Amino acid sequence: MISDTSKLPDDPAELKKIIGKMSDTQRRYESENDLLREQVRHLYDKLYGRKSENSQGHNPQLPLFDMPEPDPDEKEEETTEVSSHSRKKRGRKPLPDSLPRIEVVHDLSDEEKICGCGTELSRIGEEVSEKLDIIPAIIQVIRHIRPKYSCKSCEGVEDTRSAVKIAPVPPQIIPKSLASGGLLAHILTAKFTDALPFYRQEKQFSRLGTEIGRATMCNWAMKVAEKCTPLLGLIENRIRSGPLINIDETTLQVLHEPGRSPTTKSFMWVFRGETPHGTGLVYQYHQTRSGNAAAAFLRGYCGAVQSDGYKGYDFLDKKKDIVHLGCWAHARRKFHEADRARGKKAKKTGSVTVALKYIKNIYRIEKELNLKNLSVQERVKWRKEKTQPILDDFEKWLQKKSVQVAPKSLFGKAVAYTLRQWHRLTKFVNVGEATPDNNLAENAIRPFVIGRKNWLFAGTPEGARASATIYSLIETSKANNLEPYKYLRFLFEHLPLADSVEDYEKLLPFNLTVEQLELPVAWSVV
Repeated sequence: MISDTSKLPDDPAELKKIIGKMSDTQRRYESENDLLREQVRHLYDKLYGRKSENSQGHNPQLPLFDMPEPDPDEKEEETTEVSSHSRKKRGRKPLPDSLPRIEVVHDLSDEEKICGCGTELSRIGEEVSEKLDIIPAIIQVIRHIRPKYSCKSCEGVEDTRSAVKIAPVPPQIIPKSLASGGLLAHILTAKFTDALPFYRQEKQFSRLGTEIGRATMCNWAMKVAEKCTPLLGLIENRIRSGPLINIDETTLQVLHEPGRSPTTKSFMWVFRGETPHGTGLVYQYHQTRSGNAAAAFLRGYCGAVQSDGYKGYDFLDKKKDIVHLGCWAHARRKFHEADRARGKKAKKTGSVTVALKYIKNIYRIEKELNLKNLSVQERVKWRKEKTQPILDDFEKWLQKKSVQVAPKSLFGKAVAYTLRQWHRLTKFVNVGEATPDNNLAENAIRPFVIGRKNWLFAGTPEGARASATIYSLIETSKANNLEPYKYLRFLFEHLPLADSVEDYEKLLPFNLTVEQLELPVAWSVV
C-alpha cells in the first residue's frame, strides 16, 4: 500500500500498471491465506475431529466413562397392529435358544397349596422369566493315565515283544508340554482375537490360581505357528486360485531385527481372496513396503487384484494376466477431507459436495445390486447400464475442475488423485466379483492394527512371522463363520495326527462346519 500519494505517477497508464500489480498481489495473498486457513482447519480436524467418514456423523463407539443406563423394565419387542399401520414397540431381544438353560423352580409350600375351603390347589400354569448368568473361566487338569500290563506267568519270557505293555502317548501339538489344545486355543484367541497381550494374560492366570509366564506363552505360540505352517501354504494356494485378491499393508515395529534399528518400521501384509470353497486370508511379515512382497505372492496368478493407490502396486498395471483395480474409498476420503476442512460454518454446497454426490451415487447402485443378489454376469451388465454413465459424467466434470481449482488445495489434490487413479477406479465395472473399494482388505488388516495398539511391537522376526501365521488361521476361520476358539481347539487336537496333504486339507477352515467343531475331545476324561 502506498502511503505517500505524492510519489504516484501522473501518467494514467503507469498508474494503471501499479494498480494492476497491487491487485495481483492482493489476490495472491488472499489465495495463500485461504490455503493456510484450510490447512489449519484440516490439521485441527485430524487432531480433534471425529474419525468416521459417515456423512451423518453417527459413531457407534461409546465413551468409556459415559455408558448409557439400560432400562431394567425393558420388555421383548412386540408388534402392535393399528387400523392403518403396524407399529413396533422397542424392547429387549430374546435370549438365544443355543444357550444352556438351568431351571430354578420357585414353588409354594405344601401349606400354601391348600385353599381356605380345605381343597388342594390345582396347577393352572406358570410364569417364566430368564436371566443371564456367567461362570468365570475354570482351569482344570487333565490326567492322562496309561495303565501298564505284564504277564505274571512267564514274566514276558515267552513273548518276543516288550515284557511290559502300555498304550502309546497321545499325540500332542507340543510334545512334553503341559499345555493342552484347549489352553493353547484360549491363549492365542485372547491375544490375536481379543488383543490381550501375554503379560495381561499372565496376571489373569495368576488370579485363577495358576502361574503361566509370558515367556512360556510366547514360546508356545512360536511352536504352534511352526506346526501350522503347512496349512498356510494351502490357504495361499486357495487364494491364488480365485478370481480376485485384495491386498493391503500396515506398519509393524520389530525390536531385534539383524542389522536394523529397533525404531525401524517393518510391515505386515494381508492378502484376501474369495474362492468357490470359501474366503482365505494370509498375513505376511516383510521388512519393507516394497512391491516385491506383493509380486512374490502373486507370482503366476491370473485374475483381478484390488489395492489402494500406493506406488508399490504400480507394477500390477504392467502385468498382462492381472486386472488392477483401484479403491473408491481412498478417493472419497480425500474429498471428504476437503469437505471437512471447509469448516462447520461453510455452506455445504459447491464443487466438493458435487464430487461426493457423484461417489454416493456409485455406492447407491452397488447397494441396489447387493439387494438384488445378482450373479457375476448380471452385476457386470447392471454396472455398465447404471454405473458407467455416472463415471463418464464424473470424469468430464473432474477434467473441467482440474484446470479451475488451486492445485495445492485439498480439493485440488483430491481431483488430481482421482484422475491419476481413474484407469484403476473404473475397472471394477467389468469385474463382477469386485466391489468399488478395497475395504475388504482394510477390514482384514484392522484386527492386526487393534492388536498392535495393545502389544505395540514384536520382539523378533520369528515372532512377527509366527503372529502372521496365527492371524491367518484365526481370520480365515472368522471369514468362514467359524468361532476362532473352537476352530483352534479342533485344529490343535487333530493336527498332530495329520501326515499327508489330504489330512491337512481336512483341517482348513473352508472344509469344516460348525457342527464338526462341536465334536467331543478324542480322549476320555477320568
